[in-house]
Amino acid sequence: MTKYALFLGCIAPLRYPGIEKSTREVFKALGVELVDLDGASCCPAPGVIKSFSKATWLAEAARNLALAEKAGLDIVTICNGCYGSLFEAAHELHEDEAALEEVNRILAEVGLKYSGRTKVKHFAEVLYNEVGIEKIKKTVKTPAAYNAAAFYGCHFLKPSKLKQLDDSEDPTILDDLVEAVGAVSILRKKKAKAICCGAGGGLRAQFGETSQKFTLKNLEIMKNSGAEIIVDVCPFCHLQFDAGQKDSGFAFPVLHLSQLYGIAMGMDAKDLGLGAHITPVKL
Repeated sequence: MTKYALFLGCIAPLRYPGIEKSTREVFKALGVELVDLDGASCCPAPGVIKSFSKATWLAEAARNLALAEKAGLDIVTICNGCYGSLFEAAHELHEDEAALEEVNRILAEVGLKYSGRTKVKHFAEVLYNEVGIEKIKKTVKTPAAYNAAAFYGCHFLKPSKLKQLDDSEDPTILDDLVEAVGAVSILRKKKAKAICCGAGGGLRAQFGETSQKFTLKNLEIMKNSGAEIIVDVCPFCHLQFDAGQKDSGFAFPVLHLSQLYGIAMGMDAKDLGLGAHITPVKL
């Protein structure tokens, strides 16, 4: 059985516990064991922490990587931001011996050491490359037959030269994963699916009006394309679309990919946490 250390991040457990629950249940059904990463902190978000202090960002990220290494496991994330932060930190520490040495000097103060071996993967990457589309299809009990706007977000595929998961400007990996459980990915041929949701880099907190413009632009594209639901792979994108639709005239149900899979696998709506959403999920 494939086994990973589960990195929860901040937003899912605090705002959308159903994302955590559905991820655990879906991976269990697909034969992937998730182990809690005890003592994990914020990733930390590179668009915020790294902007103020790269050394602080790298040390905190390394601490999480060291915890996984100590457990003998690689990390799987359920958030694009966490994925981006931990992946980039792991890459930098693997390539830069001086940076690794300095990080270990800091980690020694809390009794940890990092050798640079931990690999960081996104849960959608694991679903696509390790579980596989055919195995996913076999778990479907009730096809999720919706027109879905599959939303990639910014940090899932980029930097593309390092991650090499898909074409970052016109990807298909998430479209394929959405359609594996019976949905139709209506933005499959539209490069507009690569637009930022509007939340990242501190934009949501500091420049709310600009942030909302990004969100509304995405929602308008989804409406004109015939979407019935939004499917994301990041709790921060999830929050932006869920909260950003309030008083906007839009009302798309917003589902994390794990929640869409949970629906298709016949899991109880309560376990998927759909009642915690700001925009009602009526399917």
